[in-house]
Amino acid sequence: MTVYIDPPDWPGHGRMWSHLVSDVSYGELHAFAEGLGVPRRAFERDHYDIPSHRYAEVVAAGAVEVSSREVVRLLTAAGLRRRKGAGRQGAGRQGAGRQGAGRQGAGRQGAGR
Repeated sequence: MTVYIDPPDWPGHGRMWSHLVSDVSYGELHAFAEGLGVPRRAFERDHYDIPSHRYAEVVAAGAVEVSSREVVRLLTAAGLRRRKGAGRQGAGRQGAGRQGAGRQGAGRQGAGR
């Protein structure tokens, strides 16, 4: 199981956030997050929002540190990228894996809060 996390560079709600993603499936991502006690409400479209004070803990648990740009690339390549407006928030495909990505954007657009 490999999950990835970007640096806590995303401001929101008075703190900084990271994004935790899988390049295999939402099921893998949910299982990893559940193992850390990350609440399901932290899941947004295709990633979990992780507050900066939990970053080191998530990395110690096995998340691989990557850039924000790499997070988007990994999600897109896996067919797991869900841009804003692409459906109900948090309605990820539980066991979905490497399925068609369609036309996707890159960079910071829609990647965080």
